[in-house]
Order: sequence, then structure tokens, then C-alpha cells
Amino acid sequence: MKRASFNQLGLPVWLLLPQLVIIGVFFYWPAAFALRSSFYLEDPFGFGSTFVGLDNYNGLLASAQYVKVAVFTLGFTFLVTFFSLSIALVLAVKADKVIRGTRTYRTLLMWVYAVAPPVAGFLGVMVFYQGNGPMTEFLAWFGYEFRLGVNYYDTAAAMVAVATWNHIPVNFIFFLSGLQSIPQSVKEAAMIDNRSGTGRFWDITFPLLAPTAFFLLIINITYALFDTFGMIDALVKGEPGNNPMTLVYKVYVDGFRGNDLGGSSAQSVILMVLVLVLTVFQFRVMDRRIHYT
Repeated sequence: MKRASFNQLGLPVWLLLPQLVIIGVFFYWPAAFALRSSFYLEDPFGFGSTFVGLDNYNGLLASAQYVKVAVFTLGFTFLVTFFSLSIALVLAVKADKVIRGTRTYRTLLMWVYAVAPPVAGFLGVMVFYQGNGPMTEFLAWFGYEFRLGVNYYDTAAAMVAVATWNHIPVNFIFFLSGLQSIPQSVKEAAMIDNRSGTGRFWDITFPLLAPTAFFLLIINITYALFDTFGMIDALVKGEPGNNPMTLVYKVYVDGFRGNDLGGSSAQSVILMVLVLVLTVFQFRVMDRRIHYT
């Protein structure tokens, strides 16, 4: 097979230039600005700044509230990732076996993908509304008073439920595609070797889905950390108070509402470092256990 190559350096540079400019303007420049601001005490009105070194970082690490938000973010990310992947995998396995009404069944499972996170948060407010929300009234039948935006754990449960519901269709699409790409001959051979459907799934089907599952694991962690911002803002009604929040939302609250530009910049730098470490761990450690061929 002949390998494609460029005779001159100018053409590939011009082809890459638009993408490099976009990355530089919307990622590297803001990241560098945030890194610089994290070492300064910024005036909220833009009249000046004072170099404070690592004081912003030391203040965050010594803050009990920041540690509490970090712990909640880890728990929130784990729960959303676990439930989104597990529920989507079950639905994909069931959809793969549907013979009649396949298109209708799959469409009903995938349409939620079109709902943006802020809209999903607004729908969550309607479902868990204290006055006449369907889920609130359902829980009231069992004697439990669900108080969204008032009770810390109730709000956290609503956040996990809405975030999971909003991201299941993405996982469902990829899992279903992965299941349908498994050769029929492999499925028939597995049926001969193992009569148990559960045994065939864990011994044959799931290992073949490992590359897809690994990709979705990264996507779901990224989604829970970053893309749930609009949903959380809608659920806490713009007044976080003592309600749970993620690290990304705390950056917004402290920076744009508390006018602590230096502290919020330090938080964004810490978050970037954590994501970098997590990404390296996933690809260097977990990826070695995944076989793509």
C-alpha cells in the first residue's frame, strides 16, 4: 500500500492552520490567561492586580467548602457515569433483540439526545417541583417530602437523575452500534459453547464491546465534569446557596458572582490538571487492558 505524503511543507501547514488558530484562540490563550490570573489578586472592576504567588491555591486547599465541592464532584461523576453506562447497555442489549417495531423502539430511546443540558435541567425542575411535580407527588405517596433546592441530598439526587437521563441516549447509540457490529458467526459459535445468555454476554459480547465501553467511559466522565453546567444552573435556580455544585459551577459562582477572579482562575487550573492526570491514567493504565483487534 502506497503511503500518502506531501511534496511541500506549505500545503499541510495551511490545512492545519485554521484548526490550530481555533485551538489557540479558544483554548491555549484562555488557559494561559487563567494560569497567569491564578497568581494574582484581581480587582473585580479591572483597575489593577496584585501578585500573591500561591496564596490563591493555598486558600483553596485549606477551604472546607472547596473540599466538600470536590468530593461531591467525584461522587456525582461516578454515579452519572455508572448509571448512564449501565442503563444504556441494558437498553442496547434489549434493543438488539427486538424484531418487530425496531425503529420505533430505538427512536423513543434516542430522542432525548436532542435535549440540551439547560433544557434538561428545566424539565428536571418541572418534574421535581415542590408544588405539583410528578416525581414529588409520587414520593409523597410514600411519605417522603422531596424538596428541590432546599434539601442538599434531594437536590443532589435530582442532579444525578437528570444528568443520567440526558446522557443515556448517547451511550445507547454507541453500544447498539457495537452490538450490531459483532459478526453473526461469533454469536452462533457462542450459543453452541455456552447455553446461558448471561454467560455468553460476559464471556463473549462484553469483551468485544470493551473498546466502545472505554471510549464511552471517557466521554461520560468529561460530560459529568463539564457539560452538566447548564443543567445544574437550571436546577439550583441560579441561587446555589448550600445546594450541591460541581467544581466547574463553583468556578462560575466564585468568578462571576463573587468577583474572585484570582481564586476562580486557580480553581480552573486545578481542574485542568485533574483532567490531564485522569486522561493520562485512562490511556496509560486502562487502555492496556483493552484489545481492539
